[in-house]
Amino acid sequence: MPYKKLTDLPSRIKDNLPKHAQEIFKEAYNNAEKQYDDPKKRRLGSSKTETTNKVAWSAVKKEYKKGSDGHWHKK
Repeated sequence: MPYKKLTDLPSRIKDNLPKHAQEIFKEAYNNAEKQYDDPKKRRLGSSKTETTNKVAWSAVKKEYKKGSDGHWHKK
């Protein structure tokens, strides 16, 4: 299910990522929702939810890194 607003994101995202990283996650997740709707486009045996979450986290990790303090910081 696509996320319309940042407040719709799961608490594990809202409580841990800075606002900009949440925006990246939401947009990447929503795009992956559309892109990987067809099971043939996903890795064998991967669910749509698993795939969309991997894509979204990958997008976040391109711009943010989790620091030794446990917080996410812009690279």
